Amino acid sequence: VLAGIAVLAFPVGVWPVYRFGRRLRKLSKQGQEEIGMLAALLNEAVLGNRVVKLFGREKFEQERFELENEKLTKTFVRSEKLRALTGPVNEALASFAIAAVVLYGGFSVMNGYRSQGEFIAFLIAVFLLYDPFKKLSRVSSVVQQGLAGAQRIFEVLDSEPSVSEPLQPIALAVGNSIKFENVSFRYREISPQAGGAERPPALEDVELLIEEGTKVAIVGFSGAGKTTLVDLIPRFMDPTRGRITIGGVDISKVGLKELRQRIAMVSQHTFLFNDSVYNNIAYGKPSATREEVLAAARAAHAADFIAQLPQGYDTILGEAGLSLSGGERQRVAIARAILKDAPILILDEATASLDNRSEREVQQALEQLLRGRTAIIIAHRLSTVRNANRIVVMRDGRIVEHGTHDELLALSGEYAKLHALQFAAIEAPEGSSQPVWNRLPL
Repeated sequence: VLAGIAVLAFPVGVWPVYRFGRRLRKLSKQGQEEIGMLAALLNEAVLGNRVVKLFGREKFEQERFELENEKLTKTFVRSEKLRALTGPVNEALASFAIAAVVLYGGFSVMNGYRSQGEFIAFLIAVFLLYDPFKKLSRVSSVVQQGLAGAQRIFEVLDSEPSVSEPLQPIALAVGNSIKFENVSFRYREISPQAGGAERPPALEDVELLIEEGTKVAIVGFSGAGKTTLVDLIPRFMDPTRGRITIGGVDISKVGLKELRQRIAMVSQHTFLFNDSVYNNIAYGKPSATREEVLAAARAAHAADFIAQLPQGYDTILGEAGLSLSGGERQRVAIARAILKDAPILILDEATASLDNRSEREVQQALEQLLRGRTAIIIAHRLSTVRNANRIVVMRDGRIVEHGTHDELLALSGEYAKLHALQFAAIEAPEGSSQPVWNRLPL
């Protein structure tokens, strides 16, 4: 009977542990999310410190940080309150249970139903049982925090990748011609406010053949879909409809590693690692000799400024390579692509951050690099692409014109408008105050 009374009291003691545990797990997850937000906010403010200073937004950034920090503090305080409450609540409930046992047991001893020794032995057993149970309730809070962390980790691990390896990959063919067959692509809106709604198509019904060993330039106004088009080739994303082949083989059926070994890319958004200049250049070819790395740097016209760095090629560049200028970072990225020596080369505004002199030097290096390779060049400056074998003009995600520089100028179409914006010298009528760009035939 006494054991029955004690056992009935244990579920009552378990109930607050369960209730507090669920709440603690929720608060732990919320706290971890807020830590992530705070870290992202701080990283953003530090990396964008020049913008913050230029626009005088130091106070705003400080207030924003303080607001997030206060939310995190409140979450932690609520979490600690719950953890602190677990012990006293269990102690109080246990006191009531023990009091009931002592009251009933005491009366039973006084009335002669059981001996004093039996009752004392039972009480000792109950007290011995209670101490491990109390420790278990303290462990529960730690377990709940761990479960909250595990839940966040598994949310990432269980997410489906947008680009997946084929189950039975096939080998690429020897050829390096690239063909887009009825390719369309949409970016999905991922913000919660948009409810997963789809954007207008970034590419629509693109048909394009880039023959092996040719140099094809892709031009068009901003937002035409040029970068999206070339990002589909190394499968940074897959087309919504249609397919892309290299040497006649559908790239969605090729292993990602094999596919990307064939491609070197220099993007307009240059990224360098917090490592030495040497390791950044050799990143795409770890087996390269020092002579090969130095030759790639010379070909990209990066050797001169590297020699002036404190430790030369062993200089650590810092986070994202921000210790270098934009043009210097771009030349290191070009050297990295030169060293990889891949048969397919993609240049997405590869010389955008260079001055005119550096651009001419790098263009000469690239001309050597492009020989015998299948090359796709995105450029806003038409002077850099006029010698391409073919120029493809894009507008609103579609190919509207293609041909050589002279053929496209003769069409007086989209390419001619782009050319006029950059090269046509239009004299304003006498007395006219209208800007030049308002008089262009757009």
